[in-house]
Amino acid sequence: MAEQASSLRQRVRAELTREITDVARRHLAQAGPTALSLRAVARDLGMVSSAVYRYFPSRDHLLTALIIEAYDALGDAVEAAERAAPRDDAEARFRAAGRAVRAWARAHPHEYGLLYGTPVPGYAAPEDTIGPATRVGFVLRSVLADAAAAGRLDAERPPPVAVTPELERLQATFFQGVPLAAIAAGLMAWTQVFGTVSFELFGHFNHVIDDGDAWFETMLDATAATIGLLPAPNPGSGPNPPNPPRRGRGRAQAGS
Repeated sequence: MAEQASSLRQRVRAELTREITDVARRHLAQAGPTALSLRAVARDLGMVSSAVYRYFPSRDHLLTALIIEAYDALGDAVEAAERAAPRDDAEARFRAAGRAVRAWARAHPHEYGLLYGTPVPGYAAPEDTIGPATRVGFVLRSVLADAAAAGRLDAERPPPVAVTPELERLQATFFQGVPLAAIAAGLMAWTQVFGTVSFELFGHFNHVIDDGDAWFETMLDATAATIGLLPAPNPGSGPNPPNPPRRGRGRAQAGS
């Protein structure tokens, strides 16, 4: 009986926690993170504020829960898209991950804004957010590491001299086996993916870029080329055939 009672309490707590975060997410969309209030959330739930404080002791605790949920949702989307791409085609995997970032952001603009928009005044993200925040970065690391192991990156290209110590640190701790120049290009490419998404989502392309799909695909073309990600060789060719043919590009590939 004691175990049943404990299980029931856990289910009730989980359900109420989910209801609180669902309402908080609606408030986030309506008024933004700076206006998030536990009292307002409690009022919408028909609860006294002291009851909500038993689940989230402060607004910052609630913000942290929303941030972790958003990072995990983005991570789920990017990981699933990258897994669905051919494992021996690093470029296709990179493109799939980039497209998944954009698709998730467009479907969840307020959650994306919470993660990558204006910082919330007075809020400092705790260590609990680090793991979920790095999930998308691990996808990029996996793509680059597999491409390096398959000989699909130029190991002889010199890295940018000014940041070589930073790249060496990253190579030792995160991008083991990836050439320094490819690490630099990969991080720049990932920055461009999120920068392009942010410009589109926050209206900075208004009256500048009308065809967001074509622009995003063009950006992926440029960044994949900068990294040096090459398609897998044709059967019978060597691991690094000279001047490998590039696949055709076009908007028809946007959803592939």
